[in-house]
Amino acid sequence: HGFDDQGRQFDKDGNLVDWWAPPTKAAFLKNAKCIINQYGNYSIPELGLKVNGINTQGENIADNGGVKEAYLAYGSWVKRHGPEPGLPGLDYTSEQMFWISSANVWCSVHRPESQRTKILSGYHSPDNFRVQGPLSNSPIFSKDFNCPVGSKMNPVHKCAVW
Repeated sequence: HGFDDQGRQFDKDGNLVDWWAPPTKAAFLKNAKCIINQYGNYSIPELGLKVNGINTQGENIADNGGVKEAYLAYGSWVKRHGPEPGLPGLDYTSEQMFWISSANVWCSVHRPESQRTKILSGYHSPDNFRVQGPLSNSPIFSKDFNCPVGSKMNPVHKCAVW
């Protein structure tokens, strides 16, 4: 979170300082606005609510950047150690298994009242959007799963902050 909407406001010593160069700050704000709009359009029809893209932007930026860096780290590991063997009975590449594993952590079920409270006052997007958002923003994910351009998981317009 060192480079999200909150962390970017602190210098190396922890002082509240606007230390970014104007072009860097402008680029960040433009890219953060893309994330805010994307997540702000995610809705939970059964609750009649939309995600608050402003309140959740820091976590959404972190989720997007985190899975991207994790994939790059996994790729580095594979280069050093070689590809992993596939799992018996599953017809997925090791890259596809990476994505499935990264999404699996967000599998959850919440009572409607709990979900409503989290959406109205929380800083995290609902778990399903913590998968859909970052993966749909990833050109690598789309390539690994051959998602058609313009589909839900490979939109024409993607958001990237870092």
